[in-house]
Amino acid sequence: MIEAAQFVEAARARGFEWYAGVPCSFLTPFINYVLQDESLHYVSSANEGDAVALIAGVALAGKRGIAMMQNSGLGNAVSPLTSLTWTFRLPQLLIVTWRGQPGVSDEPQHALMGPVTPQMLDTMDVPWELFPTEADQIAPVLERAIRHMDETGRPYALVMQKGSVAPFELKGGGSMPAKHALPVAQSKFAGVGYDDLPTRQQALERVIAATPAESTVVVASTGFCGRELYAIDDRSNQLYMVGSMGCVSSFALGLALARPDLNVVALDGDGAALMRMGNFATLGAYGPSNLTHVLLDNGAHDSTGGQATVAQQVSFANVAAACGYADAVEGDELATLDAVLEAARERATGANGVAGARFVRLTIKRGTPDGLPRPTITPPDVKSRLMRHIGAEAAAAVNAAQ
Repeated sequence: MIEAAQFVEAARARGFEWYAGVPCSFLTPFINYVLQDESLHYVSSANEGDAVALIAGVALAGKRGIAMMQNSGLGNAVSPLTSLTWTFRLPQLLIVTWRGQPGVSDEPQHALMGPVTPQMLDTMDVPWELFPTEADQIAPVLERAIRHMDETGRPYALVMQKGSVAPFELKGGGSMPAKHALPVAQSKFAGVGYDDLPTRQQALERVIAATPAESTVVVASTGFCGRELYAIDDRSNQLYMVGSMGCVSSFALGLALARPDLNVVALDGDGAALMRMGNFATLGAYGPSNLTHVLLDNGAHDSTGGQATVAQQVSFANVAAACGYADAVEGDELATLDAVLEAARERATGANGVAGARFVRLTIKRGTPDGLPRPTITPPDVKSRLMRHIGAEAAAAVNAAQ
């Protein structure tokens, strides 16, 4: 058994200062320790996949992070582990607890996941080893993990058995962000007819015009959103997500938190946002003023044939406001989008002067231009290009040299 401080401080010495996850009783000492150190950063994620995507955003910023979860949460993390971190080569350290380990008595819900946990990691091409239980094992374990991460750009997992870490008391209730008065969602629907709704292309052109490359990063959701952004103007400050549907906002949150000097714009879709709506609460709690969440809502899964979503039942701006975004607005005219993007450029604060993420949902037409190309630049190359553009490769090199 080791002390939480022994591992966390050894990890800190190697550049790991960012943590995200969902609690497990095995992880309690770690989370309690990190929460009580103001120089470390812990984000309590709505689910394990969002934690993985958030730490991927931290990696895009050139920094090292750790995603923590119970092994039952591997199911929630499969999509970002297989189509975001693996595909883009965005490394992170995973700490996965081993509930239901064969030969160890546990609750019935772990009876299947326990035995298959190693196979799940193997299947996802995530190398793993057991979490250290002796102090002299910590440094070698971390060095092996870092070597793999630096050489491949992909995650490495430590599987934590019961009783690996001594208890550490949580004092003061942790370090959740300060609460503030919730904003009132603004509705600016002009009631225009369907034929007069803006197109996705028109909306993306406004986004490009309002996001200067020298100070802004634009991350586009998977599907036609990213493809159409690429077709309009392939800029070095843009990243086009593939797969990992619903993870664009958590990914952008990680980048925005790790790089407060940059304005970060997350381009989302209604189908994707519905898939991981729990992340609205995470952005409401932790979202910084340099993050803008733009949702282009055409009421359809446009990339897969135009099947309707249930978005027509949802006021996304009211959801965002209720979750604590600093500002939330929705409408059906480009002027609504323009106003939010202009406020983002000025780093405006939200309700009662409290800084936080801002949100805008724009209703758009269905449909996509004929012959829409797919990006010819590969995911690792678009990631590396963006990291060079924001100076993150130099930060990653410093970490690698530690």
